[in-house]
Amino acid sequence: MQALDRVVVDNSWITILLVCLLACVFLLRGISAVRLRGCASSLINSNFVETEIEENSSFFDPFKNIIFIFSVFVLSLLVYKIYVFYSPSALEGVYAFFKIFGVVFVYFTIKRLSELLLSFLFMIHKKLDFFLVSKSIYLYAISFLVLVAVVLEEYSQLNTLFLVYFSGVLFSVRFIFHGVRNKKLIFSELFYFILYLCAFEIAPLFILFKLLF
Repeated sequence: MQALDRVVVDNSWITILLVCLLACVFLLRGISAVRLRGCASSLINSNFVETEIEENSSFFDPFKNIIFIFSVFVLSLLVYKIYVFYSPSALEGVYAFFKIFGVVFVYFTIKRLSELLLSFLFMIHKKLDFFLVSKSIYLYAISFLVLVAVVLEEYSQLNTLFLVYFSGVLFSVRFIFHGVRNKKLIFSELFYFILYLCAFEIAPLFILFKLLF
């Protein structure tokens, strides 16, 4: 009988990454514990979004940039877990993760810059401030919960299906809250909102899905 080589995937890098993400949370707390609490609870406290708009922090604000990178890493890890689960033959490991991270980072960066550029180009940034800021902050809020879910999936008996369903519920809740709190703008500009969904939400996600799967 011929001996077969056993392929063992070393996932210790996930533990290192999770520790780094937890360190990011402590760093954010050190920069501003108030903003961290406000961001984490923004889904049930819309006042924080208004406060962020009023403060109009710089594009190079450390808190804003760190929480953006934190969220991209968390969402990339979520996509990686789902990718490996639904594509058993796919390449696993830190190299595959950073390929996904690169795609997700470019996706969110281009998307955000395009939204800001177009809002200033058409001089409607004041009208869209709450819509755009709340969308970003709600994404940050669910990123904290996704991180908890990833930790549970990685170190408990829960499997990746739990992660899929839980994240699906979180993104649905985010969409509902965002829609409800921007309903006046959405219904007054329904045609343009549908165009926005197609151009900035559905189409980029479809492209991202095709690139990964």
